Amino acid sequence: GHRMGTAEVESALVAHPKVAEAAVVGAPHDIKGQGIYAYVTLNAGETPSDELKKELVQWVRKEIGPIASPDWLQWAPGLPKTRSGKIMRRILR
Repeated sequence: GHRMGTAEVESALVAHPKVAEAAVVGAPHDIKGQGIYAYVTLNAGETPSDELKKELVQWVRKEIGPIASPDWLQWAPGLPKTRSGKIMRRILR
């Protein structure tokens, strides 16, 4: 299968005007073997909704292609970070 960089998906999500930050991790997927799980923190004042979820998946698809669209998208009020401001991905698995 085509190996998608999680960083590419993250930067595509963050490029969306409503997204403050995003963390993307690989997750086992029944069909594809490897799926994309995205945690998204919205900008202040934005409301999470299923509509917005669809919009973000479409957005990623448009930015990098269908292979990279997240299989799961979860709203995260704030992502766990290290003191240096790096997102702690191992906590998200």
